Amino acid sequence: MALTTKYRTDIDGLRAVSILAVMCFHFGLPAFGGYVGVDVFFVISGYVITLSLLGDLVAGKFSILAFYERRVRRIFPALIFTFILCWLAAWLLFLPADFVDFSNSLLSSATFVSNIYFWKNSGYFDTSAQLRPLLHTWSLSVEEQFYVFMPIAVYLTHRFLRARWLLAFVPVLLASFALSAFATYTAPTANFFVLPTRAWELLLGALLVFAHLPAARGRIAEALALCGAALIAFAIVAYSDATPFPGVSALAPCVGAVLLIYAGTHAQTSVGRLLTLPPIVFIGKISYSLYLVHWSIIVFTRHATLREPTDLQIVLIAVASFALATFSWAVIERPFRWPKKRIPRARLLFGGAGAMALAALVGATGVLLHGIPGRLSGPVQQAQIDPDTWMTGVCFLLDDQDYRAWNADRCRRTSGYGENALLWGDSFAAHYVPGLIANADNLTANVFQYTAAGCPPVLSYYSYARPNCQKFNAHVLEIIPRYDIKTVVMAARWLDMRQRGLDTLAATIASLKAAGVDVWVIGQSTEFLTDVATIAHKNGGTGSTDMWPLAFDRGLNEKVRQAAAGATFVDPLSHLCSGKECLYRSGGHLIYADSAHFSDLGSAQAVLAYFPLMRRERTP
Repeated sequence: MALTTKYRTDIDGLRAVSILAVMCFHFGLPAFGGYVGVDVFFVISGYVITLSLLGDLVAGKFSILAFYERRVRRIFPALIFTFILCWLAAWLLFLPADFVDFSNSLLSSATFVSNIYFWKNSGYFDTSAQLRPLLHTWSLSVEEQFYVFMPIAVYLTHRFLRARWLLAFVPVLLASFALSAFATYTAPTANFFVLPTRAWELLLGALLVFAHLPAARGRIAEALALCGAALIAFAIVAYSDATPFPGVSALAPCVGAVLLIYAGTHAQTSVGRLLTLPPIVFIGKISYSLYLVHWSIIVFTRHATLREPTDLQIVLIAVASFALATFSWAVIERPFRWPKKRIPRARLLFGGAGAMALAALVGATGVLLHGIPGRLSGPVQQAQIDPDTWMTGVCFLLDDQDYRAWNADRCRRTSGYGENALLWGDSFAAHYVPGLIANADNLTANVFQYTAAGCPPVLSYYSYARPNCQKFNAHVLEIIPRYDIKTVVMAARWLDMRQRGLDTLAATIASLKAAGVDVWVIGQSTEFLTDVATIAHKNGGTGSTDMWPLAFDRGLNEKVRQAAAGATFVDPLSHLCSGKECLYRSGGHLIYADSAHFSDLGSAQAVLAYFPLMRRERTP
């Protein structure tokens, strides 16, 4: 394949397909895998940037500083514009806790490590992620991390390996892909966000340049283009947030993108003609700005309404996104990329670095000043919660703690009964502890608390982000005979198990039954779109309604019930909710500490209402 850096309208058309797919996914189309548009973007980026680097080498004008000058012109202006708009909206809408999180994400986005921040603090498909206006910058961080190494690697390969590109880059691609395939089930959140498991997608585009493939023309080009389009379409239509991803599943959109780019290099195919239609090309041209602004508008709409956008609001968001993206492209992107009066390279690089440093400083200030609570008018209602009740570090273990930190004597949270029971799970098990202590006189057993952050009670569960979970969970089979446990109560954020592990719950229950214990499984409890303090603050104070829409489909608990065959299942939502709305406040007091975990009052009411082991007989 001959090396040509000529502008290709079909690649802008492919960018348009990518951004439209991403937007449709973010707009909430059901059973829609539009998030694969980001993977197509990665392939395009790897191809275009490598083509530029190799073109510079061939022309004898390779310069790392020139490369980064182009990156600054391409990436920084529209991104800084987005930062400014988001900061203004967050200043007006966010309570202190949300503003701290936003400030952390601004700091990490400005330093191009937001993928690491979001990996450590949420999953892309989590409910909490839907309220982060800079979540989408994770992909920019992956790209910029990649381009720290790529120009250097290209130069060194050209200089010392005599341009043996495949020898240098194919092993890296294969290693990255193998790691991604392995991490799909062992570390899905890290797999989604980090460069080592995403590099192969960018390298696929790069290898299309390095491979020097023969030109594809005529029927061969048509067939390749149709296959490429079919692969991308299949991923968009067939994938969902339950699809294990990226890993092997990412091959379809990535290979599809490679085939379309390759087929269109020397021939115009029928697919290529569609991609080069002027409206499609225009969307491709504004795709970067469109990617930046659309998600933030969706998130701030959620913050303003505290609900998922309605169909009409989605249409208005789409219109606003295109309008703002067009403005950003015409007024901000283009003048910086192709200025009438060229800015000296040193000034541009220092100016760009200074702007990002200032954005990072603004983010750090928001964190250090605890969200700047003085911005708000009126008091913020807070839930009553004793931070020591969970006995964090002893009975509720943190990510970095080994199961041996658990202390049985201190974690016998109630006593005075003839039998022992074990409460096992993550923070959604621990949030029942204040209620157990408050209702200790009505229990029928002594309760041991055995809980750990992010560790659902499934014996086969493994997480790269929380490697201690597996041994923590396995230790439960030693606890049962050692402390003569007769009943095990399991509770968790089962939402985290939708993509993996829920089908293995039955095997865990069978192991517990084989150990001679009665098993209870408490289903997913309430989770709202945002912190209940935000709902209360923006919902008109204590005189307003105490009910608010649930943030997930109630059908989840039916799936948990089916997976929990062999155990007695309890559905919290049948006690906490009416239809699609659930109680978030009782008697003027908040019953949740955040968007999902009970306050002390909420825990006491939940335990009294449906927790196993309780005596609920009432004397007339």
